[in-house]
Amino acid sequence: MVKEKKDFSITPYEVGGQVDYSKLIKEFGVSKLDSRTLERIKKQTGELHVFLRRGIFFAHRDLNWLLDEYDAGNKFFLYTGRAPSKGSRVHLGHLIPWIMCQWLQEKFDVDMWFQFPDEEKFLYKPDITLEDTEQATYEDMLDVIALGFRPEKTKFLIDTKHAGIMYKEACKVAKKITFSMVKSSFGFNESNNVGSIFYTAMQAVPAFLPSVIKKKNIPCLIPLGIDQDPHFRISRDVMPKLGYYKPAIMHNVFLPPLTGIGGKMAASSGSETAIYTTDTPEEVKKKINKYAFSGGQATIEEHRKKGGNPDIDVSFQYLKMFFEPDDNKLQKIHDDYKSGKLLTGELKAILIEKINKFLSEHQKKREQAKKMIDKFVLKN
Repeated sequence: MVKEKKDFSITPYEVGGQVDYSKLIKEFGVSKLDSRTLERIKKQTGELHVFLRRGIFFAHRDLNWLLDEYDAGNKFFLYTGRAPSKGSRVHLGHLIPWIMCQWLQEKFDVDMWFQFPDEEKFLYKPDITLEDTEQATYEDMLDVIALGFRPEKTKFLIDTKHAGIMYKEACKVAKKITFSMVKSSFGFNESNNVGSIFYTAMQAVPAFLPSVIKKKNIPCLIPLGIDQDPHFRISRDVMPKLGYYKPAIMHNVFLPPLTGIGGKMAASSGSETAIYTTDTPEEVKKKINKYAFSGGQATIEEHRKKGGNPDIDVSFQYLKMFFEPDDNKLQKIHDDYKSGKLLTGELKAILIEKINKFLSEHQKKREQAKKMIDKFVLKN
């Protein structure tokens, strides 16, 4: 866990302040996702996803080892997840590691294991019931399926539903984890309930469950937001003690909230800071126009004269991170905004159109996903 009182703080449960990713690489002890590693990926895939080209995935653990295994014929599997919560809808920031997983599944032709730890928020939040998380799980599954995962190669694990296959393995993990390890990683104390302390053992299981099922050691790759890294540092410590590979990890930066680039887009921070996958075109337009932090000047005249600052403008950051994959088009938007040729309102209009186009297609696929859930949920 990293806490910086003066600039930023990061835990698996909260991100605040202006995140210094270079500093975070040193603090967390991860490796920068450098050009050599990116070239290795490109050699296998033929191209690099925009998230890789633009540094949205910026760090890793043991990714070169994983690629060595793949080159040697030992295919890896993918693992990521989403903790369902009452009233917490999926937003654009949640999609980043999932989109990366879908691309990796297609390019490397590998299995995907997606965990829905429906007990996590129940254990951590006093006002949430298991019935709440059951409904939330259903809604979250629709968003995952809508991204285009292949049902024959994708397995949904729901902790309360699949406890029979997971609990025995979780016990093996839990036996290797001390309370002092959990305290140092998550800042827990004696007031935390025992379920929340045990939870990280359940989260570790999908990283080696395919190896258990197939009775052979299979490498695992986990794309995730870097705030979730502490959970898997514990997993990486424990899994070799159980005879399994440490999971490799790819870390992504945070999609900033609409109101500024400090912290990350979070469903718990208020509806004005996030774009949800179920938002209407009108809601998207209103949120972007009203709340998206601008790098422009106070008046049109001043903006034409001095230009804007795309580096702090949230609309430009969203285009760079997510919604404008064409490098030439993005550069023109950058240059026009910086020169003052492009106004803040015009920049926001570009983003609104692109987000609504993406959401229109996503929402159609999300509706179709209602008939497909059974194809994805792991059969006990």
